[in-house]
Amino acid sequence: MQAFYDTRLFRPAGIDDFHALESVGERAFAVYDKPDAGLWEFRTKAHVHTYSALMCWAACDRLGNAALRLGLGDRAAYWRERAQTIRIAIETKAWSSDLGRFAATLGGAEMDASLLQMLDTRFVQPTDSRFLATLEHIERDLRRGDHVLRYADEDDFGRPETAFNFCTFWLIEALHLVGRREEARALFDKMLARRAHAGLLSEDCDLSTGAPWGNYPQTYSLAGLINCAVLLSDPWSTVR
Repeated sequence: MQAFYDTRLFRPAGIDDFHALESVGERAFAVYDKPDAGLWEFRTKAHVHTYSALMCWAACDRLGNAALRLGLGDRAAYWRERAQTIRIAIETKAWSSDLGRFAATLGGAEMDASLLQMLDTRFVQPTDSRFLATLEHIERDLRRGDHVLRYADEDDFGRPETAFNFCTFWLIEALHLVGRREEARALFDKMLARRAHAGLLSEDCDLSTGAPWGNYPQTYSLAGLINCAVLLSDPWSTVR
């Protein structure tokens, strides 16, 4: 989507690029309400995961934005309608008034750190009471000090024993965006201190010691670090 907006590019994306991407949007709309293994690739169960539906919504929503950018009013209306259909499904089926939060599956009750991405994708606003309630539950149920679990439920490997670094960066983003900026910076500093001598991060970390676990180096963790560094940095326009 950046290619439709970034005027620095030698060749910005055009109508042909947009039409090529529409097949991706059609695929997203076709599968948004279908069970899958989810972001974490569960091996023994399939659900309609909120994160999967959210990404399908983003595909349709961004195509609508790109169509407007190109002056394609009819295609913008088409993709906005599809995005709205997915939005309604998420808002009515992932939100649980009984639990007082969004759930990780449509119609379910699971808790998952990927719900933090509802804010980063702009599906909800930082002031949305539903998201703020979900954030509170995530911190209560999945946060372990300076670490964040992907989920706390037992999977086919047993109960999670390590934290996923990328999820901690998602929390940092969310804290910053909802106005808890000092907390976000403090947690970011602790993640920086967790880097190895080469400045790299692993996939997971030990909940007690912070020792690296899983794949090393892990691109997801480093992408999270970069994203947070950009988000937390003061813009050049404010530097004196």
